[in-house]
Amino acid sequence: MTMHLTKSQIGLDGVPAAETVLSHVDGERGELIIAGEHVANLAGKSSFEGVTARLWNSAGGKALTEANVRASLGAARERAFARLPDLLPATRGMSIVDGFRAAIAGLRGESGLEHEAVIVGAFPVIAGALVQRARGNDPIAPDPNVGHATDTLRMLLGRKIEPREATALDTYLVTVCDHGMNASTFTTRVIASTQADLFAAITGGYCALTGPLHGGAPEPVLEMLDAIGTRERIKSWVDDALARGERLMGFGHRVYRVRDPRADVLKAAIERLAADGADLPFAGEVEAYIRAALRKKNPERPLETNVEFFTAILLDALEIPRQAFTPIFAIARAAGWTAHALEHRRTGRLIRPSSSYVGAMPKG
Repeated sequence: MTMHLTKSQIGLDGVPAAETVLSHVDGERGELIIAGEHVANLAGKSSFEGVTARLWNSAGGKALTEANVRASLGAARERAFARLPDLLPATRGMSIVDGFRAAIAGLRGESGLEHEAVIVGAFPVIAGALVQRARGNDPIAPDPNVGHATDTLRMLLGRKIEPREATALDTYLVTVCDHGMNASTFTTRVIASTQADLFAAITGGYCALTGPLHGGAPEPVLEMLDAIGTRERIKSWVDDALARGERLMGFGHRVYRVRDPRADVLKAAIERLAADGADLPFAGEVEAYIRAALRKKNPERPLETNVEFFTAILLDALEIPRQAFTPIFAIARAAGWTAHALEHRRTGRLIRPSSSYVGAMPKG
């Protein structure tokens, strides 16, 4: 007798696929813990280099410091820039999102650098080069003596970066660096479980991230805000969209049943940045009305704001082009991907789930 799986079983909801010390997501409580610390506390006291050190130490039993990681990522950015003539030809004619995939697939080991540092260091160099090329400019050389967030913005924007801008991006990188067994992290661990190298595993993770159900919503959030346009149109636009059964971008999450804890961290970062460029009052009014409308529509299980709503506003305020939003997400998540791959290679086994066959059976 054929046993049909439920929708939840097909999606592997609630099925543990690994033991990890890297991050924990509690969707019922709205809680995210990264390497032993709540995300809000971590974003308030740690740089991206610091949280990357925590993740790599937890995954591989290392004893790296923030300074160690800062130095290795600075060196890796310089090495990646030197390799751009080899990496960029494969990206000709592609969008920034697709070109990023093609370029990172060409990464390989560098003498004197751990593979995880090569990857995390190369990502902003590649993203910056693709953005500059789209503007008709040459790539901007990295500065190994500044922080990862500052240098990422330098290479993307081609100008001096204000401390408050670097702090805002750094907060974003820390906040989204890891998030449990999400689709791209699971993909990374599956590939790592075959003993494929770290470069293959992380390339696969990025490919999963490009899907619109995973990392593709920040740009549509801005398109929604553009479509609403003015405060006077918020109510009519939202009500009409809900009446048509449309999905409102930046609301709802596969795991969280309450507000995404990362949303408030990024909202606070935008408020600190909002003196120049971030129209938080308008976005805040849109968010408040949508939340109220969703509670009215489905009071038993309203959709809450997720991280992508404030990601869109923050990255837009930093003048990062919308076409680069997915690579920017990958720059942050590369810390988590590499840590998960290292952890699985050290503690896990080949990931080989079974399936439920529902096809025809032989007649004889």
